[in-house]
Amino acid sequence: MECKDRFYKTVDDFRDPFYRDRDRIIHSSSFRRLEYKTQVFINYEGDYFRTRLTHSLEVSQISRTIAKELGLNEGLAEAIALSHDLGHTPFGHVGGDELDRLIKKSFSKNGFEHNFQSFRVVAKLEKRYRDFDGLNLTFATLEGILKHSYPYKKPFLTKWYDEVFDLDKHPSLEAMIVDKADEIAYISHDIDDGIKYGLISFETLKRSKLVQEIIKEVKKDGLKEDDKLFRYRFTSLLISKLVITLIKKSKKSIPKSSKILCKTIPTNEPIPIDYNKELKRDIKELKKILYQKLYQHPQILKKMHAGKVCIKKLFKAFVDEPKLMPQKFYERTENEKVYRVVADFIAGMSDRYAMKLYQELYGILL
Repeated sequence: MECKDRFYKTVDDFRDPFYRDRDRIIHSSSFRRLEYKTQVFINYEGDYFRTRLTHSLEVSQISRTIAKELGLNEGLAEAIALSHDLGHTPFGHVGGDELDRLIKKSFSKNGFEHNFQSFRVVAKLEKRYRDFDGLNLTFATLEGILKHSYPYKKPFLTKWYDEVFDLDKHPSLEAMIVDKADEIAYISHDIDDGIKYGLISFETLKRSKLVQEIIKEVKKDGLKEDDKLFRYRFTSLLISKLVITLIKKSKKSIPKSSKILCKTIPTNEPIPIDYNKELKRDIKELKKILYQKLYQHPQILKKMHAGKVCIKKLFKAFVDEPKLMPQKFYERTENEKVYRVVADFIAGMSDRYAMKLYQELYGILL
């Protein structure tokens, strides 16, 4: 297959292929449901906090900025960014972890993995055409979703995936950009939301060298830590610091080629889209603090435990009685594994829809 065909072959359309991908993703049902899927803070806790939808938009904006500065394809980066979380369950990572545990416990060693579920959403579960499943996206977008984060080889990916997507090689540089933009977005907005919610403080975050540097920059504007604008400026400068450093380092590493989309890099070679060693170390330190002091905060754990119970109970109910699911899902159980159909159904739910079904089935409010 010619390189051009590998990345661009689709139906005739006046749009750039990757902008067409973006449009199809935005108009999908799965994308709309991200509005009511938890990032870290349960959606009903307040209108301020990030959801999977706002997170995806932030990742998209950061990805486009980086791609533009590196001379790469903005449309491809945007399409991958907007779709990278389509496979997430309700209640954040804990929902996916619980589905994975339930499937592995009773049915299959091939449990649940949200990156692969995102691929399934755009390649199979979304129905927009009479003759085939999926959104009919370009190869590069599909590859970027499937190989969103390293390692790319997973035990549940059959030989077909390796033959088609070459799991021994990195995806496009645009996909690597999305992986880093995802990290930048969640670190910065989790700090913003955590401080807003009163679950973490700048005093605690000062254990991080990176945070100390950003705070020093914010104070140059005459702001104090108890000023309302301080948190906004901190978040902005943190994003800028990470993005600018990533761009500077990556400019020296990316292949100098006019056919950059066709460049394939073996996984045993360094990833060209990356920070310098010092910043990588500082980010790792900050993420450790966030895990210990924010993600493991008792108030977060209480909400996540409730979400885990909801997922567990819904999974049991639908596996035991598939007719409780909508007709289109029940019909799939005639030809597919019941547990996989149930996982698809639950993963596609919003938080509030999952809680509503839980109440209907068990008569208990979460």
